[in-house]
Amino acid sequence: MADLKNLKCCNECWHNKDNPCFHFIDCITGKPVCHNDVDCEFEQSKKMSQLKNENSEIIIIFVGSGTCGLGAGAGKTIKAISKYINENDVDARIVEVGCIGICTEEPLVDIQMPGKSRISFKKITEEKVNLLLDSVFGGDIPIEHVLGQYNSRLSIDGIPLLSELSFFMHQTRWVLENIGIINPVNINEYIANNGFMGLSKTLQNYTPIEICNQILDSGLRGRGGGGFLTGKKWHMAQSSSAEQKYLICNADEGDPGAFMDRALIEGDPYKLIEGIAIAAYAIGASKAYVYLRAEYPLAIKNLKIAISKAIEYGLLGSNILDSGFNLDIVIKMGAGAFVCGEETALINSIEGKRGMPKPRPPFPAVKGLFGKPTIINNVETLANVPKIILNGAKWFNSIGTETSKGTKVFALSGNINITGLVEVSMGTSIDDIVYTIGGGIPNNKSLKAVQIGGPSGGCIHTSILDIEVDYESLKTVGAMMGSGGLVVMDEDTCMVDIAKFFMDFIQRESCGKCIPCREGTRRMLEILEKISSKPSKGKSISQLERFHSILHLKSLAEVIQDTSLCGLGKSAPNPVLSTLRWFSDEYDVHVYEKRCPAKKCKDLLVYQIDNTKCNGCTICSKNCPSDAILGELKHHHYINQDKCIGCSACLDVCKPKAIFVN
Repeated sequence: MADLKNLKCCNECWHNKDNPCFHFIDCITGKPVCHNDVDCEFEQSKKMSQLKNENSEIIIIFVGSGTCGLGAGAGKTIKAISKYINENDVDARIVEVGCIGICTEEPLVDIQMPGKSRISFKKITEEKVNLLLDSVFGGDIPIEHVLGQYNSRLSIDGIPLLSELSFFMHQTRWVLENIGIINPVNINEYIANNGFMGLSKTLQNYTPIEICNQILDSGLRGRGGGGFLTGKKWHMAQSSSAEQKYLICNADEGDPGAFMDRALIEGDPYKLIEGIAIAAYAIGASKAYVYLRAEYPLAIKNLKIAISKAIEYGLLGSNILDSGFNLDIVIKMGAGAFVCGEETALINSIEGKRGMPKPRPPFPAVKGLFGKPTIINNVETLANVPKIILNGAKWFNSIGTETSKGTKVFALSGNINITGLVEVSMGTSIDDIVYTIGGGIPNNKSLKAVQIGGPSGGCIHTSILDIEVDYESLKTVGAMMGSGGLVVMDEDTCMVDIAKFFMDFIQRESCGKCIPCREGTRRMLEILEKISSKPSKGKSISQLERFHSILHLKSLAEVIQDTSLCGLGKSAPNPVLSTLRWFSDEYDVHVYEKRCPAKKCKDLLVYQIDNTKCNGCTICSKNCPSDAILGELKHHHYINQDKCIGCSACLDVCKPKAIFVN
C-alpha cells in the first residue's frame, strides 16, 4: 500500500464535479490514487484500516484517555496494563483514544485479540486490570465487565453490539464518528477514515463562492449560540475585497456543564483542522486562530501535534495539495473568561486587549481581527463542514427539522443515569435524550427540569419535555440551544437555588463594560439571595423588601435583555425568567412561606425535634455551636429557632434520628 505520508495532489485524476475521485498521487511510484478506481490503493486503505486490527498478529488494547477517562483513573489503568504486558511478556500494543461518549462507564478498555472483534470493557480501574487481562488472554470473556463489541465480520456470540445499546442506537454520530475509535493524533488513521477528502475535493473542484453556497444550501447553523446561518456569514466575508482575512475557531467553551468542544478536539483534532482549512479557503483567509481555553491541556497538546503533522503532510502551510492555497493555524490560549465566548470580546483578547465586547455594526465579517474581515465559528460548526463537502448539502439537510438541519452534540450531566456526550438529529425530543439515550433519573426519582444552553439558556419543565431540539422551538419556551450543555435536575432540586447559581456565575463573569449587565445582574442576584434567606429578626423592612423585590425581578430582567451591549448580557436573565415562568409556585413558597420545598436553601431550613423519638441524651445540645438546643438530661429537648444557624450539626450526631428538617 502507498505510504500516505508521500501522497500529493494529482490534478489529472479528477473526473467531474458530480463524481470526483480522491486526488492524491504517490510521490514515489507516481501511481495515481483515485477514489473511483476499484483497485486503487487509497480506496482500499479504509477497508485495510478496518481489517488491520482484526488481522493483526498482536493484541491491541485501546484505552479511553480523554479528560473524563483520565479523571476516572485511565492514567493508572494504562500504567497497570503496561506493567502486566512487560511482566508477562505479552505481544500487545496500547493505543490511547478519545472519549467515545459514555463517560459514566469510564475507564473504558477495548481489547482486540488476533482474529477477533474489538470488545469494550467498562469501569476498568487499575485494580481490575490483571483479572481482566488474565481472563481475556485465557479465552474467557468476563461478561460482568463487558460494555459491548464493535460491528465486525468476526463478532462473538453472546456479546451485545455497541451499536445496539440504547445509548448509541438512537444517536446519529456524524461529528463524533471517529472519537473513541481511532488514535486521535495518528494522521494516517484519520486519512484512512476518509479524512481530508473533503478538503481535497474543495481545493480541486470548487471555487470559494461555490463552497459558501454549498454550506448555505446545507442549512448548517452556528452550533455555539444563536444559530446564525453559517453559509450566510461566510458570504459576508467572501465578498470582501480585503487582501487579508482571518478565520477564528471559538473553542473557549465557558458554559458550566459543557464539554463538547474539549472532547472533540481531544478525540478527533484532524476533523477540526480540515473544517478550518475548508472554511478559510471559502472566505479567502490565509491565517486561522483557534481560541482554546488554557484549562484544556490535553486538547491543546493533541491539537498542536495534529497541526504539526498536517504541515508535515502538506495539508497545512504553503501551497496545500499543490492548489496555491496557503493557511497557517495558530493556537491562542484563553484565560477562562466567560465573556470571551462573545465574538467581539474574543477578538479583543486575541489582539492582546482586555476581553470586552464592542458595539455592532460593524460586524466582524466586515471589520474584525486587526480591522480585517473575520469569520468566527465554533468547534462543532467547523467539524460538520468536511462531511458536508464530501457528501453534499442534500445529504446534510436530509435529517432535522424545517429550520434546523443536521445533528447536534449535547453534553449530558446532572441527575441522569448515563452522563456523557451524545449526538442526535435535529428534531429529537428532550424526553428521548433524557430517558431513551440517557437512561432516565437515578434512584427512581422524578425529573423536575432540564437546563439547556448554559447560563444563556433556560430551564425546561417536565410538561414540555416532548419539545424538539430545534433553534426556534426552544426559544418559544424560554430556552436556547446554546453550545449544547444539557443539565438534568431531579425532584430534590430547588429551582430558585438554580437560578441563583447561574445568576451568580453571570454576575461574576460580566466584563463590566455596560451598566445594565454589570449592575442589573447584581441586583437580580441580591433579590434571589433575599428570597432564599430568612428576613432579619425585628426588622419589618426586611420582610417588605422580600415582597417588593420579587415584584420587580421580571421587569428588571427585561430591561437587561433590552439594553445590554452584547449577546451574553442580553441572554443573562434567561435562567431567572425561565424558572419564573415554569416554577412560579416555588418562588411563592420561598417568599410567602419562607421555606424551601427542596430543602436546599440553607437559611430557610427549620430544624425541629420529634419528642416521640428524643431520649434526652444531650448529644445534640453539646454539639450545637450556637447553644440553640435546650433541655435536661433524659428529658425532651427543643430548638430555639432564634438562635439556630442551620448548620445541621445536630442532625448529624442524633443517634435516635429525632431531629428532622422542615
